[in-house]
Amino acid sequence: MKQIGRLHVLTDTRLQEKFSHRELTRLAIAGGADTIQFRQKHGSTKELIETALAIKELCDRAGIVFIVNDRIDVALAADADGVHLGQDDFPLELARKILGGNKIIGGSAGNVEEALKCADEGADYIGFGPVYPTGSKEDAGPATGIEAMKNLSRVISLPIIAIGGVNSENIPEIISAGAHGVAVISAVCCSEDPVAASRILKEALEHGSKA
Repeated sequence: MKQIGRLHVLTDTRLQEKFSHRELTRLAIAGGADTIQFRQKHGSTKELIETALAIKELCDRAGIVFIVNDRIDVALAADADGVHLGQDDFPLELARKILGGNKIIGGSAGNVEEALKCADEGADYIGFGPVYPTGSKEDAGPATGIEAMKNLSRVISLPIIAIGGVNSENIPEIISAGAHGVAVISAVCCSEDPVAASRILKEALEHGSKA
Protein backbone atom coordinates (compact mmCIF):
# COMPACT_ATOMS: atom_id res chain seq x y z
CA MET A 1 0.00 0.00 0.00
CA LYS A 2 1.25 3.49 -0.87
CA GLN A 3 1.71 6.06 1.87
CA ILE A 4 -1.22 8.39 2.38
CA GLY A 5 -0.33 11.83 1.04
CA ARG A 6 -0.70 15.27 2.58
CA LEU A 7 -1.90 17.42 -0.33
CA HIS A 8 -5.00 15.83 -1.85
CA VAL A 9 -6.36 17.58 -4.93
CA LEU A 10 -9.87 16.57 -5.97
CA THR A 11 -10.33 17.10 -9.69
CA ASP A 12 -13.53 18.87 -10.69
CA THR A 13 -15.13 19.90 -13.98
CA ARG A 14 -18.43 21.09 -12.53
CA LEU A 15 -17.16 24.23 -10.84
CA GLN A 16 -15.00 25.09 -13.84
CA GLU A 17 -14.74 24.01 -17.47
CA LYS A 18 -11.33 25.38 -18.44
CA PHE A 19 -9.38 22.27 -17.39
CA SER A 20 -10.19 18.59 -17.86
CA HIS A 21 -9.66 16.03 -15.11
CA ARG A 22 -6.47 14.91 -16.83
CA GLU A 23 -5.19 18.48 -17.22
CA LEU A 24 -5.93 19.27 -13.58
CA THR A 25 -4.07 16.13 -12.56
CA ARG A 26 -1.01 17.09 -14.60
CA LEU A 27 -0.99 20.66 -13.29
CA ALA A 28 -1.59 19.71 -9.66
CA ILE A 29 1.23 17.16 -9.78
CA ALA A 30 3.53 19.79 -11.27
CA GLY A 31 2.71 22.01 -8.30
CA GLY A 32 3.48 19.33 -5.74
CA ALA A 33 0.24 17.46 -5.05
CA ASP A 34 0.99 13.98 -3.72
CA THR A 35 -2.55 12.59 -3.98
CA ILE A 36 -5.11 12.99 -6.74
CA GLN A 37 -8.73 12.13 -6.13
CA PHE A 38 -10.91 11.71 -9.20
CA ARG A 39 -14.37 13.01 -8.32
CA GLN A 40 -17.16 12.98 -10.88
CA LYS A 41 -20.79 12.32 -10.07
CA HIS A 42 -22.15 12.20 -13.62
CA GLY A 43 -21.30 10.50 -16.92
CA SER A 44 -21.30 6.97 -18.23
CA THR A 45 -19.30 4.31 -16.46
CA LYS A 46 -17.23 3.82 -19.63
CA GLU A 47 -16.31 7.51 -19.72
CA LEU A 48 -15.40 7.51 -16.03
CA ILE A 49 -13.14 4.50 -16.48
CA GLU A 50 -11.40 6.06 -19.48
CA THR A 51 -10.75 9.25 -17.50
CA ALA A 52 -9.59 7.28 -14.47
CA LEU A 53 -7.12 5.32 -16.59
CA ALA A 54 -5.67 8.55 -17.97
CA ILE A 55 -5.27 9.97 -14.45
CA LYS A 56 -3.80 6.70 -13.22
CA GLU A 57 -1.09 6.87 -15.90
CA LEU A 58 -0.05 10.37 -14.80
CA CYS A 59 -0.05 9.46 -11.11
CA ASP A 60 1.97 6.30 -11.68
CA ARG A 61 4.50 8.25 -13.71
CA ALA A 62 4.87 10.74 -10.84
CA GLY A 63 4.82 8.05 -8.16
CA ILE A 64 1.89 9.56 -6.29
CA VAL A 65 -1.38 8.20 -4.91
CA PHE A 66 -4.50 7.96 -7.09
CA ILE A 67 -7.87 7.73 -5.34
CA VAL A 68 -11.32 7.42 -6.89
CA ASN A 69 -14.20 9.10 -5.10
CA ASP A 70 -17.22 6.88 -4.42
CA ARG A 71 -17.05 4.63 -7.52
CA ILE A 72 -15.45 1.39 -6.41
CA ASP A 73 -16.16 -0.17 -9.83
CA VAL A 74 -14.18 2.59 -11.54
CA ALA A 75 -11.37 2.22 -9.01
CA LEU A 76 -11.16 -1.50 -9.71
CA ALA A 77 -11.25 -1.06 -13.48
CA ALA A 78 -8.46 1.54 -13.40
CA ASP A 79 -6.45 -0.29 -10.71
CA ALA A 80 -6.47 2.88 -8.60
CA ASP A 81 -4.55 2.96 -5.34
CA GLY A 82 -7.83 3.22 -3.47
CA VAL A 83 -11.24 4.80 -3.00
CA HIS A 84 -12.76 7.52 -0.85
CA LEU A 85 -16.24 6.82 0.48
CA GLY A 86 -18.82 9.11 2.03
CA GLN A 87 -21.24 8.15 4.77
CA ASP A 88 -23.94 7.29 2.22
CA ASP A 89 -21.66 5.75 -0.41
CA PHE A 90 -20.63 2.13 -0.91
CA PRO A 91 -20.35 0.43 2.53
CA LEU A 92 -16.79 0.74 3.77
CA GLU A 93 -16.61 -2.75 5.27
CA LEU A 94 -17.76 -4.30 2.00
CA ALA A 95 -15.30 -2.16 0.04
CA ARG A 96 -12.49 -3.55 2.19
CA LYS A 97 -13.60 -7.11 1.46
CA ILE A 98 -13.65 -6.41 -2.28
CA LEU A 99 -10.43 -4.36 -2.49
CA GLY A 100 -8.40 -6.32 0.03
CA GLY A 101 -5.76 -5.01 2.37
CA ASN A 102 -3.40 -3.47 -0.18
CA LYS A 103 -5.69 -0.64 -1.31
CA ILE A 104 -6.25 2.65 0.47
CA ILE A 105 -9.75 3.38 1.73
CA GLY A 106 -10.67 6.83 2.99
CA GLY A 107 -13.89 7.60 4.81
CA SER A 108 -15.67 10.94 5.11
CA ALA A 109 -16.75 12.16 8.54
CA GLY A 110 -18.33 15.32 9.87
CA ASN A 111 -18.02 14.49 13.55
CA VAL A 112 -16.14 12.24 15.96
CA GLU A 113 -18.80 9.52 15.92
CA GLU A 114 -18.68 9.18 12.13
CA ALA A 115 -14.88 9.16 12.19
CA LEU A 116 -14.76 6.38 14.78
CA LYS A 117 -17.28 4.40 12.72
CA CYS A 118 -15.04 4.72 9.66
CA ALA A 119 -12.06 3.57 11.69
CA ASP A 120 -13.95 0.56 13.04
CA GLU A 121 -14.97 -0.41 9.52
CA GLY A 122 -11.41 -0.41 8.22
CA ALA A 123 -10.65 3.07 6.88
CA ASP A 124 -7.00 4.00 6.37
CA TYR A 125 -7.60 7.73 6.76
CA ILE A 126 -10.41 10.11 7.63
CA GLY A 127 -11.54 12.96 5.40
CA PHE A 128 -12.88 15.36 8.01
CA GLY A 129 -15.03 18.40 7.39
CA PRO A 130 -16.07 20.75 6.13
CA VAL A 131 -13.74 22.43 8.60
CA TYR A 132 -14.59 25.86 7.20
CA PRO A 133 -17.60 26.99 5.11
CA THR A 134 -17.38 25.80 1.51
CA GLY A 135 -19.40 26.01 -1.67
CA SER A 136 -17.42 23.38 -3.56
CA LYS A 137 -19.41 20.38 -2.35
CA GLU A 138 -23.19 20.36 -2.69
CA ASP A 139 -23.51 17.60 -0.08
CA ALA A 140 -21.29 19.29 2.49
CA GLY A 141 -22.76 19.77 5.95
CA PRO A 142 -22.24 22.73 8.28
CA ALA A 143 -18.68 23.73 9.06
CA THR A 144 -17.23 21.75 11.96
CA GLY A 145 -14.73 24.39 13.05
CA ILE A 146 -11.12 23.94 14.09
CA GLU A 147 -11.97 22.85 17.66
CA ALA A 148 -13.72 19.76 16.31
CA MET A 149 -10.52 18.93 14.41
CA LYS A 150 -8.53 19.21 17.64
CA ASN A 151 -10.98 16.97 19.49
CA LEU A 152 -10.86 14.35 16.74
CA SER A 153 -7.07 14.26 16.68
CA ARG A 154 -7.08 13.43 20.39
CA VAL A 155 -9.27 10.33 20.04
CA ILE A 156 -8.27 8.81 16.71
CA SER A 157 -4.90 7.57 15.51
CA LEU A 158 -5.67 7.45 11.77
CA PRO A 159 -4.35 10.22 9.50
CA ILE A 160 -6.88 13.05 9.27
CA ILE A 161 -7.26 14.92 5.99
CA ALA A 162 -9.07 18.23 6.47
CA ILE A 163 -11.45 19.38 3.75
CA GLY A 164 -13.76 22.34 3.29
CA GLY A 165 -12.69 25.95 2.88
CA VAL A 166 -9.00 25.05 3.02
CA ASN A 167 -6.53 27.66 1.80
CA SER A 168 -2.89 28.59 2.31
CA GLU A 169 -3.73 30.97 5.15
CA ASN A 170 -5.58 28.47 7.33
CA ILE A 171 -3.42 25.42 6.64
CA PRO A 172 -0.99 26.16 9.53
CA GLU A 173 -3.96 26.25 11.91
CA ILE A 174 -5.25 22.96 10.48
CA ILE A 175 -1.92 21.21 10.91
CA SER A 176 -1.52 22.59 14.43
CA ALA A 177 -4.94 21.11 15.23
CA GLY A 178 -3.65 17.62 14.43
CA ALA A 179 -4.42 17.06 10.75
CA HIS A 180 -2.07 14.95 8.64
CA GLY A 181 -2.92 16.91 5.51
CA VAL A 182 -5.60 18.70 3.51
CA ALA A 183 -7.89 18.08 0.57
CA VAL A 184 -8.90 20.88 -1.78
CA ILE A 185 -11.18 21.35 -4.75
CA SER A 186 -11.75 24.96 -5.78
CA ALA A 187 -8.47 26.22 -4.29
CA VAL A 188 -6.72 24.45 -7.18
CA CYS A 189 -9.34 23.59 -9.77
CA CYS A 190 -10.83 27.08 -9.95
CA SER A 191 -7.46 28.82 -9.95
CA GLU A 192 -6.21 30.48 -13.11
CA ASP A 193 -2.88 28.78 -12.40
CA PRO A 194 -3.37 25.35 -10.75
CA VAL A 195 0.39 24.74 -10.69
CA ALA A 196 1.05 27.88 -8.66
CA ALA A 197 -2.00 27.25 -6.47
CA SER A 198 -0.81 23.73 -5.66
CA ARG A 199 2.70 24.96 -4.96
CA ILE A 200 1.46 27.60 -2.52
CA LEU A 201 -0.62 25.00 -0.66
CA LYS A 202 2.31 22.61 -0.47
CA GLU A 203 4.56 25.34 0.91
CA ALA A 204 1.92 26.18 3.53
CA LEU A 205 1.78 22.51 4.54
CA GLU A 206 5.55 22.33 4.89
CA HIS A 207 5.65 25.56 6.88
CA GLY A 208 2.76 24.44 9.09
CA SER A 209 4.52 21.18 9.89
CA LYS A 210 7.61 23.06 11.08
CA ALA A 211 5.68 25.57 13.17
